[in-house]
Amino acid sequence: MLHSIPHGGKLINRILRGKDREMAELKARELKKIPLSQREVSDIEMMAIGALSPLEGFMCKDDYHSVIDTMRLTSGLPWSIPITLSVKQEVADGLALKDEVALMDEKGHPLALMTVEDIYPHDKEKEAIEVYKTDSAEHPGVKYVYDSGPVLVGGKITLFQRPRHQDFLQYRLDPADTRKVFQEKGWKRVVGFQTRNPIHRAHEYIQKSALEIVDGLMVHPLVGATKGDDVPAEVRMRCYEALFENYYPKDRTMLAVFPAAMRYAGPREAIFHAIARKNYGCTHFIVGRDHAGVGNYYGTFDAHYIFDEFEDGELGITPMFFDHTFYCKRCTSMASYKTCPHDSVEHVALSGTKVREMLRNGVTPPPEFSRPEVAKILIEAMSAKKE
Repeated sequence: MLHSIPHGGKLINRILRGKDREMAELKARELKKIPLSQREVSDIEMMAIGALSPLEGFMCKDDYHSVIDTMRLTSGLPWSIPITLSVKQEVADGLALKDEVALMDEKGHPLALMTVEDIYPHDKEKEAIEVYKTDSAEHPGVKYVYDSGPVLVGGKITLFQRPRHQDFLQYRLDPADTRKVFQEKGWKRVVGFQTRNPIHRAHEYIQKSALEIVDGLMVHPLVGATKGDDVPAEVRMRCYEALFENYYPKDRTMLAVFPAAMRYAGPREAIFHAIARKNYGCTHFIVGRDHAGVGNYYGTFDAHYIFDEFEDGELGITPMFFDHTFYCKRCTSMASYKTCPHDSVEHVALSGTKVREMLRNGVTPPPEFSRPEVAKILIEAMSAKKE
């Protein structure tokens, strides 16, 4: 399947322009206002630009339960994560169906209008167990659900003011933009790579392995909200730029950012990430071990197995599954458990904890684990943080 069709058949666009935009902005001043969390701000931006096609707004009750129970919208289209707007009880009490409301960012700036189509209870325990596979508030995704409002409000949104971004402006490409780039470059088969971490040699190896069989690679780091101990997006972006400058073929690769918030939903988020990248125009999507995982909540390859719950071709994007990768001293190359016959004593594999400790102490990890340019950026960032 070449040139991916957006999920649901067409790329959604909920951005108002010109006169319509001015009218909406004026109208918003008079309407009831609903404050959004950082994640909800990311979600409305992604819905407006088509990254979450076919969604045109926050989910109503039937879609919400259908997605939680069956990983499908009520239309039958695969969808794995509920996209919802939660409010406090007193806000919900002041709302009625068909009300038009203004959606505000955390600083009180109005961003979008929404027509209220549904007001319904937030089934937090069910969402936690089904989507995140745990009801533990230690899980960052579950904690977010528990901390959010008891009532959900569904309805279509129209965006008149995009969230104000000061960072990564040259890399903030919408799905319409990335599709255009792929077309201009003549890429028919494009593989997307999701990341919220610096890219080490193992990631580079699986990206380049995938690139052997497609026309182009889009490294698409997530730059929305992540948990506090993740490497900040600004530091990660410098790492990606260093790699692209020194080790990636310029005519076969590109870097763009994904404005989503991280949910840490493991397998279900792998499906969500794949569908979103299909909307950006990718035909293939890399799924490594423990994709979108956190702690020990998911099995190492659960994010591979979940794709078996859909019919062949149903997702409209081809997953590319990769095993645990490392440098093997006997093979004298990068390898994985699928390709290397040697005992693990031969493998240069470092835990995240060990690497962080080395970087904090100003020690460069071995070149078999990390490119020196990347290690240098991380060491500088960590020593600046200590000061």
